[in-house]
Amino acid sequence: MSVSNASFKSGDQLSAHSILIWRSVQTAVWLVGAVIMLCLVFFPSLGITLFWDILIPVAPALLVVATGVWRNVCPLASVHLLPRHLGLSKKIRIPIKNLGKLNLIGIIALYSIVPARHLLFNTNGLATTILISALACIAFFTGFVFEWKSAWCSGLCPVHSVEKLYGGNTLISLPNAHCAQCMNCSIPCPDSTPNFTPNSEVRNIYQKISGLLIIGGLPGFIWGWFHVQDATGPATVAALFTVYQLPLVGLLITLTVYGLLTIVIPAKFERTLISLFAAAGVSCYYWFRIPSLLGFGLFEKDGVLVNLNGVLPAWIIPVLTIAAAVFFFYWLVIRKANGKSWVIRPGYAKQ
Repeated sequence: MSVSNASFKSGDQLSAHSILIWRSVQTAVWLVGAVIMLCLVFFPSLGITLFWDILIPVAPALLVVATGVWRNVCPLASVHLLPRHLGLSKKIRIPIKNLGKLNLIGIIALYSIVPARHLLFNTNGLATTILISALACIAFFTGFVFEWKSAWCSGLCPVHSVEKLYGGNTLISLPNAHCAQCMNCSIPCPDSTPNFTPNSEVRNIYQKISGLLIIGGLPGFIWGWFHVQDATGPATVAALFTVYQLPLVGLLITLTVYGLLTIVIPAKFERTLISLFAAAGVSCYYWFRIPSLLGFGLFEKDGVLVNLNGVLPAWIIPVLTIAAAVFFFYWLVIRKANGKSWVIRPGYAKQ
């Protein structure tokens, strides 16, 4: 099964053997997700470690390097597209304006859910299961109504906005493991548009606001999030204010900086500016996440995977975080755009 544009061109169809391989991988990933969900309920400590301290920390790097891998195997995408694969979807097309509204709702959901991790989800396996189940139900039922990936994978999904920001210079273009034919369900298609960014689809006010919020706001939001400790007491109004205050303040600061830069920097440098903010966001994430995973975080017990504090020399941590930042700035800013899309567009459906 080829993964290069040179040997698998737009319009080609996957062979039955390739489809079987992809369905097997999608099923395996879905089963891993189901096991994690069970662990979150019956073995919450293990489930929280598997989900919040292993799966989630890997995701940003995967979105930067090979967004198409995630787009092909995401368990929620598989749930969303199941009715379409079974021929049960009503296949309703979403107007561009309404798709912009869904994108904006997805970003608002992202900025609403992530701070709540400190209040509830980081320490409560059952609550995390309920959250994932709710998202899965939304994905599943929108798949019954709307055409292909438009409603969830390219619309409501809170992670999609991050895919668009981080996945602007992906390493490879994979075959499309879901769409047998292109139905133009999302225009432009985020999967098959080369070097896609949040501003690639700006056609109305909703998409413009979405682009501003995710490009300008995410780096500051991430910085603020890592400066908040997991709550240990009840979910009071004061605790709610605490977990949202710094992330939203950080969001407003970097959003303001981005807004000012878009005014003074010529439009021809727009892509470079977006890449700088994308690199700043993912670098900020790993600047704090790598230390916390190894027991060197700002808060002693939050987000620890393996506590190596006292085992590793302290200088290792800045070396790792600086190396990660250098890599992401090279990959997203310095490295030349290669003209690759996340996946390869299948042939257009005959009307």
